[in-house]
Amino acid sequence: MPEEKRKTASGGCLCGEIKFEVTGKLNPVTYCHCKQCRIWHGDVIGYSGCDRGDLNFLSNDTLQWFHSSANGRRGFCTSCGSSLFWADETEDYIAITAGCFDEPTGLTATSHIFVGSAGDYYEIHDKLPRHNESSS
Repeated sequence: MPEEKRKTASGGCLCGEIKFEVTGKLNPVTYCHCKQCRIWHGDVIGYSGCDRGDLNFLSNDTLQWFHSSANGRRGFCTSCGSSLFWADETEDYIAITAGCFDEPTGLTATSHIFVGSAGDYYEIHDKLPRHNESSS
């Protein structure tokens, strides 16, 4: 009999219509400065994430997906508008916005990506590694 996975994190949208649990390893937070993320979220966004198989929805009737590029799609709540997920359809990984996790998260930020696309209205002041493109 396979070993049952334990919940490592939980979270959801602002109105509570979307609720989820993660039953596997969460990646550290990466701040994304790409133009698409800044438009989608309203500013720089911190993402964690996990293997898709480790993301379990408790409720997701208001979850909608928007295809933002050839392989990329973004998940959001149609009730409150919370932007929650980013996924490349060719990968078995899903990025989850760090702000939607229930606290304490236990997460730590480790880097910035797409700093070559950063907005002209802010500066990055921390000492985390910076990548002009994705770090993968």
